[in-house]
Amino acid sequence: MTIIDDLLSTLDSDAAVRDIRLGSYWTAVLTRNCGLASSPHDTDHHNSDAPVRDAGRLADKEALELAEMARSESSLEAAIGMAAINSLLMVDEGRCVELNAADLLMERGRNKKVALIGHFPFVKTLRQAAGELWVIERHPREGDIAESEVQSHIPRADVVAITGSAFVNHTIENLLGLCSTRAYVVVLGPTTPLSPVLFDHGVDVISGTRVVEPETVLRYVSQGATFRQMEGVRLLTMMKR
Repeated sequence: MTIIDDLLSTLDSDAAVRDIRLGSYWTAVLTRNCGLASSPHDTDHHNSDAPVRDAGRLADKEALELAEMARSESSLEAAIGMAAINSLLMVDEGRCVELNAADLLMERGRNKKVALIGHFPFVKTLRQAAGELWVIERHPREGDIAESEVQSHIPRADVVAITGSAFVNHTIENLLGLCSTRAYVVVLGPTTPLSPVLFDHGVDVISGTRVVEPETVLRYVSQGATFRQMEGVRLLTMMKR
């Protein structure tokens, strides 16, 4: 079974679909709770008949139907699916601490080889702490490494940090499979499901987001907010026991 299959099998989907927002940077689904996922930026709707099938009628679907869209080859649909999964998860906050993943990576990556999949705002600071830092990006900036180079770098890393967006673009399984068995593996970002299911797939730390003010978050998502602008969220980290 895939990670998505395992996540879906844990959901209590007895909840109404109350709202769906697909913003410029974030996608939000409101069911029992509000869940977030990153909105993809590489979708060309001119070359697709319907990147989101049933757009305009999604709220008529069952919550589990939305969550199952996480399997879709359409990245926009997959984002909706991941946000739905995150909205349905029963997060055990007793297992979580309020900890920014950036601080954890500074500590665990000090003087070590670190592979960071996704260009995060803390790259500059982490580069100063790590012995060697490889930032691997689908859309590389100056100093980043192209996604095609993952096989050359991830297996050599002592610490691997993977953006939760890898669930949306369906690269998460491949990236985890490249990690050395001795590597310390972190999955981070608002798309990341705060579920211990990830620990069964080689992850050591899950660093995600819990929405505490759904209406606030829905407003920010609708108005094109970046995550740094977002209010009404908590950063939570869950560690493997």
